[in-house]
Amino acid sequence: MRRLGWIGLVLALSGCNVLRDAFSAHPRAAARAAGQTLTVERLAEVASRVKGMPLQQTNLSRLAGAYVDFMLFATALAQGENLGDTSVVAHAMWPTVSQLKLEHFLERLNTSQAPNDQEIDSIYTAGELRAFAHILLTVSPSAAPPVVQQKQAQADGLWRRLRSSGGAAFAAAARRDSDDPGSKVSGGYLDVSWRGRFVPQFEDAAWQLAPGAMSGVVRSNFGFHIIRRPPLAEVRDTFAASVRRIIVSRNDSTYLSDLAQRRQVRVSGRVGEAIRGAMQDLGTAGNSDRRLASYTGGEFQMKDFVRWLYAIDPRIAQSLPSANDSMIGSLVQQMAERTVAIREADSANVQLADSEWAVIRFDYDSSLTILRTLLQLDAPMARDSATTADGRARFAMARVDDYFDRVVGGQARFFPIPPLLAQVLRERGEWSIDPAAVRRAAERAGALRAAADSLRPPGAEAPGTGLRPAPGPAPVPPVPDSLLRSPPSRRVVQ
Repeated sequence: MRRLGWIGLVLALSGCNVLRDAFSAHPRAAARAAGQTLTVERLAEVASRVKGMPLQQTNLSRLAGAYVDFMLFATALAQGENLGDTSVVAHAMWPTVSQLKLEHFLERLNTSQAPNDQEIDSIYTAGELRAFAHILLTVSPSAAPPVVQQKQAQADGLWRRLRSSGGAAFAAAARRDSDDPGSKVSGGYLDVSWRGRFVPQFEDAAWQLAPGAMSGVVRSNFGFHIIRRPPLAEVRDTFAASVRRIIVSRNDSTYLSDLAQRRQVRVSGRVGEAIRGAMQDLGTAGNSDRRLASYTGGEFQMKDFVRWLYAIDPRIAQSLPSANDSMIGSLVQQMAERTVAIREADSANVQLADSEWAVIRFDYDSSLTILRTLLQLDAPMARDSATTADGRARFAMARVDDYFDRVVGGQARFFPIPPLLAQVLRERGEWSIDPAAVRRAAERAGALRAAADSLRPPGAEAPGTGLRPAPGPAPVPPVPDSLLRSPPSRRVVQ
């Protein structure tokens, strides 16, 4: 039996009442799971009603994969299997578990290198890292001269009121008058920075300031700035915390770079081509042993790469089909390095705290509760409805059928099985997806959609929902190489 791993399905199903009898025992099976069958005809009918979904074999395979995952999950619940076992939770929540473990390991390595208060004073005095506060009055580069003059006059008046005042007055003015939403709420304070991070006009003025001094009105493409360099006594706690974060980031990068050399992490050839192809069928890729990188004592394989996709910003995964070889090779290198680092953390017996496990379990249990609620399925219901394993499987089948019927009818939302939990379920259960049958379903779906379109009144749209962009934070600017290369003692003690 060919096993296809989890395919990260993000499909919004549409239509109404299309899954009735979906899990019949019809011999033309597009997919099977837990002894139940999804027929070619039913898969075609479902696919034909998913608004905006191209009727390609890959998409119908994903749709069949959703059926497989829900059927295996529902059957596991109905049979009373323990999905809360620690090993299952650890696998299903691997992105969080591995990230915390790696953070603890790196914290352990960084403990002895954290700068003390005297070194913080030295860093501030040296001036390689500086803290600034500013007030910004925004002006568009294309603003008309009268608008520019008005903003200039406003900035000049604000500067005159502030030139003899202290930090408290500057912070109050920033909260009241600044147009910079990122620093306004903090009284104008910006993150500790190195030279080269800000626009040239800002930096030319800011880097001339002595501690406690304030600039004149500075014009940049963003508008008019008034900049102040707060003295260390005013920002000691936040400055120290920021510096320690920068040093930790530098030490982490140094450790990973040294690790890559020590363990000889090497990316294999043609990984760009391999990964762009894998993104077309993550199910198969999720079980592939193809080597993407090697290191002393092991390999980084395609299935490891797929698992890492669930731990990174989803926008990165979305960009991979169009990414070039260099970008993909760099991503594989980083993933392989962190895989080796996690193994070193395991060797060092790094453990998560009980409180961290409690949060992880809570998040995991919350997902299961949502799924049980949507399926309207729990173990007591299954026991009360059937006395045999086959009867409980049929009961689970009915609940999945009902849930999908409600989804496509608009009475329930689609909530996918967590991808790494789906991997566990597929490893435990019996299931299959027949590519030839899926191909027939794609052909049949095209005919069904064409027939439905021919009956729709002019101007009317098929019912359904669209896709939403994945959320995620903005990119973080990198730490300069000069800071990454200098050891703490050499850099902070001048």
